[in-house]
Amino acid sequence: MRVLGARGRVAATLLVAATLVGQLGGCSTKQIAGQPRGVGDIDAGSAAGIPVNNDGPTGPRKGAADASMQVENADNGEMDRLAVNALSDIYDYWSEAMPRDFDGKQFTPITRLASYDSQGKAIKLCGQSTADLVNAFYCGADDSVAWDRGVLLPMLDKQFGPMSVVAVLAHEMGHAVQFRLGEQSNINQATPTIVKEQQADCYAGGFFRWVAEGHAKHFDVNTGQGLNHVLATMFFIRDPAGLSASKQGAHGLAFDRVFAFQAGFAEGAKRCARMDVAEINSRVVERERAEAEMKTAKNGDVKFDSRDVQDLLQKSLDEAFNRANATRPTITYKGASCKQGKSTPPVSFCEQENSIAVDPDAMEKIATPPKRGQEPGVDGAGIGDFAAFAEIASRYSLSIQKSLGAPLDGDKTGLRTACLTGAWAKFTDLDAAGDRKLRLAIGDLDEAVAELLQDKSLVAADVNGKQVPSGFARVEAFRIGYFEGDKGCAGQFS
Repeated sequence: MRVLGARGRVAATLLVAATLVGQLGGCSTKQIAGQPRGVGDIDAGSAAGIPVNNDGPTGPRKGAADASMQVENADNGEMDRLAVNALSDIYDYWSEAMPRDFDGKQFTPITRLASYDSQGKAIKLCGQSTADLVNAFYCGADDSVAWDRGVLLPMLDKQFGPMSVVAVLAHEMGHAVQFRLGEQSNINQATPTIVKEQQADCYAGGFFRWVAEGHAKHFDVNTGQGLNHVLATMFFIRDPAGLSASKQGAHGLAFDRVFAFQAGFAEGAKRCARMDVAEINSRVVERERAEAEMKTAKNGDVKFDSRDVQDLLQKSLDEAFNRANATRPTITYKGASCKQGKSTPPVSFCEQENSIAVDPDAMEKIATPPKRGQEPGVDGAGIGDFAAFAEIASRYSLSIQKSLGAPLDGDKTGLRTACLTGAWAKFTDLDAAGDRKLRLAIGDLDEAVAELLQDKSLVAADVNGKQVPSGFARVEAFRIGYFEGDKGCAGQFS
């Protein structure tokens, strides 16, 4: 987040209506075409209808024989075998999905598959040298798919597991599918990059649904931590914060890429083909920022331990969750323990005192952005300031829910909490004149996605810290709050 001065912020408030649990009047926005409501009803225990199962297998299927495909320059090592098995299953999926979803059109295999080591002997692919080319890509010029077995695939495998490699190749095959479908996928030579990339993420989601349903020969993915790690891959391969979706080469922020993947997972390839410029422009969240604004943002993070920032956070939450006759909770930074009742470190809603108790050291770790190459929230890595602020906002929303007589335990509370946190995030992104305010900064919504996918995140948890089982559902609930505000939260989770 960033601090915006007097030329900046928030005139409107989120006025909580006592007659409707979780409704934040005043900041609600109308439903936008293409929003996650199209993904379907949100079930805390499922990913688009598939029950969450953290105990199910994820990764290469045990006992499955390796596929055989012709690959140029392959060394037939572990990464090449992983890639070939992934492509074999992706071929199987599209051999079923393309004729089923696109008027009987048959899927044709890729003309050229190639493997290379970006740190090894260079070869030429798609008109460029592979020297230092840490990438995987589809090239329409010769209908080829290629991957870096030396750096990229091992890095993905180490950071997120083998299914992240499968996800990247499923995305690249999504481009090949676009090439084959053409107008049936709303694609032509003038189509902006962001449309192609969002569709490819969506097509990858459709493939992973097929895997989750147990159809793949070589891979399994469970809809708990397995799917969460695939979604987390989107954070790692997202566009840099501040790159506008209108720029040539834009792929989208993690917030946008995760939605596209989830849309494909929930609704299938037909949904992906409907993605066009108008639909994507209605929901992508990054926009161009003036150079002066970028400098002010300081890469989007403020000092969490600053008293000034903590005061501005309290002010932001007080204004966002403004309701007549509701006593606003205080936020203290002296540890996360409650004198009475359940504590949920690193931050707790203490019901008896109506206060939010924060462990400042633990939250500072969350607020520290990860270093290059680190997976957010893993092995001691932080996520960013918005992730920390969202944890506090989620506990603050519990006080408001209590004042409305809403239950504070259970999965519906967790979903409502994530939704209200999303509504608060949108509140901080409104343009209005006012005093110094906290403002949503570039990249903050990506931090929200990363935090929501953490195994112990409180953003989608009840008063006891019990987290909504489905990471898929957590992200969707937050997104509804961000795009639809109070009415979305009330409609889904009252």
